[in-house]
Amino acid sequence: MYIIIAGGGKVGRYLTESLVNEGYEVLLIERVKAKVEQYTEQLGGVVVQGDACEALVLADAGVARADIVIAVTGDDEDNLVICQMAKRKFNVGRVIARINNPKNEPIFNRLGIDASVSPTEIILNMIAQQIPSFSFWHISALRDNKLVLIDTLLNSKSPAVNKSINSFKFPPDTSIVSVVRGGKVLPMQPDLILSARDELLIIVERQTEAEVRRLLVGAE
Repeated sequence: MYIIIAGGGKVGRYLTESLVNEGYEVLLIERVKAKVEQYTEQLGGVVVQGDACEALVLADAGVARADIVIAVTGDDEDNLVICQMAKRKFNVGRVIARINNPKNEPIFNRLGIDASVSPTEIILNMIAQQIPSFSFWHISALRDNKLVLIDTLLNSKSPAVNKSINSFKFPPDTSIVSVVRGGKVLPMQPDLILSARDELLIIVERQTEAEVRRLLVGAE
């Protein structure tokens, strides 16, 4: 598998190193000459200087045979341009973009970026998991990025407690994947009665996440 990474900041540098160590063929494209020289000393010949927003630079990097292009520069507009060019001009199968401002995520989704990663959102979710009273957090965006996998923990005040799964009127494209109770995965049955301390894995559309949250855990 051949992976091109655009942007040699901390994210791009460590991502490159990790993928190389995993045995992947990787090329990192970075604008700043000093960084290219530094990374070349550290990583060898997997770093080239150039502006990945330019089609010629991508072409010279062999983007036509790349399996994945990952844009992780510090500029959302640049990341969007790189991914769109890779996908539309060079027909790269999968493009992934870093989003620095979470408010830009809907734009990336509408413009066909396969997957987007927001460090801000990831950090917020990590913080949420450390707050005992918070019980509804993202685990992962699914492939089309319109759906997310949610982990929710019911407490004694959750409106879902003592109700059966089939009693809820969930929005379309919502599915409870599993219910974990006492460290064991329960058989999924429509008449299963939920209890406090049950942990649920749920697939939900981003746009209806707030409604599902209200049904299961109420206001937090």
